[in-house]
This record gives sequence, C-alpha cells and structure tokens, in this order.
Amino acid sequence: MEKQLAKVGNKGKVLVLKVTGIFFVGLAILGVVLPILPTTPFLLVAAACFAKSSPKMQRRLLANKTFGPLIHDWQKYRSIPKKAKRIALLTMVLSVCWSAFMLQSVMLTVLVIVLIIGPFIFIARLPLSK
Repeated sequence: MEKQLAKVGNKGKVLVLKVTGIFFVGLAILGVVLPILPTTPFLLVAAACFAKSSPKMQRRLLANKTFGPLIHDWQKYRSIPKKAKRIALLTMVLSVCWSAFMLQSVMLTVLVIVLIIGPFIFIARLPLSK
C-alpha cells in the first residue's frame, strides 16, 4: 500500500516537473520575441525540470542547435558565452535607465537599482564558455 502511495506521489512530482518545464520553454519562446523577457534562464530551468522528469524532453532541448550548446555549457561548466553575457548586462543597464525615465521617482529608481545589483553581479562574475 505504501509503495503504491509513493508511486502516485512520484508520478505527481514528475507531472508537475514536466508541466513546469513546458511552461518555462513557453516563456523562453516568448523571450525570443519580446526583448523584455530573457530566454536562456527560462531554458535552464526547463532543462533542470526535464532532467528530473523526462530524459526524452531534456535530450530534445539539448539537441536544439541554437540553445543546446548554451544549456550544455551551463550544466557542465557553469559558464555562458561572451555574447550572451554582454547582452544580459547591457539589457539590465538599459532596463534600469528606461525604468528611471518612466518612473520619474528617485525612490523607485533606487529600488530598481537595488533589485538589479544582485543579478548583475552574478552574471558579471560568471566565467565565459569556450
């Protein structure tokens, strides 16, 4: 009886991970079209979800000629390409500038800057892939 309950719980966890992975792939696709949304972080989350729920879907993601190498480099070396790093940092700076312009409030601008500092430092310190 306990084994059956464990299987049901496991199946539920696998289903949640698959659905979450598919959701993040969808967000990544939107990120390709919309400049506000990033693409790579969503694909990394999707790959992590598929690694624990669907090896087939993970293989398909890694086989993608555009995003597969990025995901592979991240999983194996925790590194990103120089171009991706440059784009991410530039996008962050431009987003802060645009937010400051649109918000027209010193306090809100400071809040945006404070919120972006952590991710900016994280990305800036990542090693470059080969």
